[in-house]
Amino acid sequence: MKLAIESSFVWNFKYNNGQQKVATIMELAGIKILIVDDDLNLGSMVELLFYSEGAIVYRATDGPEGLKQFYKHQPDVVILDVLMPGLTGWQVCQQIRQLSDTPVIMLTTLKEDQDIVRGLEHGADDYVIKPFSTEVLKARVKALLRRIKVVPEQKTAASSQYDDGYLSIDLEKRRVFVKGESVKISATELKLLAYLLINAGHVLSYQQILNHVWGPEYQDNTDYVHVYVSHLRRKLENNASHPIYFLTEHGMGYRFEKQTHMK
Repeated sequence: MKLAIESSFVWNFKYNNGQQKVATIMELAGIKILIVDDDLNLGSMVELLFYSEGAIVYRATDGPEGLKQFYKHQPDVVILDVLMPGLTGWQVCQQIRQLSDTPVIMLTTLKEDQDIVRGLEHGADDYVIKPFSTEVLKARVKALLRRIKVVPEQKTAASSQYDDGYLSIDLEKRRVFVKGESVKISATELKLLAYLLINAGHVLSYQQILNHVWGPEYQDNTDYVHVYVSHLRRKLENNASHPIYFLTEHGMGYRFEKQTHMK
């Protein structure tokens, strides 16, 4: 099933003098959101939630149709159920990640820690458990969109660039190379990399990383940090099992260690 809606939501409110005023809520206006969920009632509720914020909403009720909608409409955000006919949400997310870094939120009843970790390892940016608060889901989508729009902060030109002959990073241009070959990394991975690089040589606690990269509402989700550091190791280290850049400080956090010139 496919449904596309383009509109803005008009909100009426009263000032102290009792006069009616009209304001248009447009924070998500024009943002394309794809909802892939075989629960028709829940899908309709989520659709209405984002329609009321001015978003353009597309829907699919199974994995294969979700991928078709994704390729056709190139959404800005994907909200993805896990247990669906045809293809699971894990499989859909993996296929999306092969071609795109579009933010993906898993929306599912699977709530065990291993399920959350599995979702992140398959490339999801966030994981929301059913039943859920609509305000939380809306806030998570907005946070993801802010994350991909913000250019990683730079303290100095020197701290925003790094090149040791093996690993080359240019935060301003959002480009990363390993042995001269461009490496595709997601917006979340780039933000984490930027924070670690800018603070190279310093241990950053799990809470500092979560607050800076994901936001204060994620303070209890340390699995996010572990999984995304693992992503960076797998993509950027010569040997992810014996990292030299992304070092673990057990019980504390992580630090980025610069290297002398490498071949």
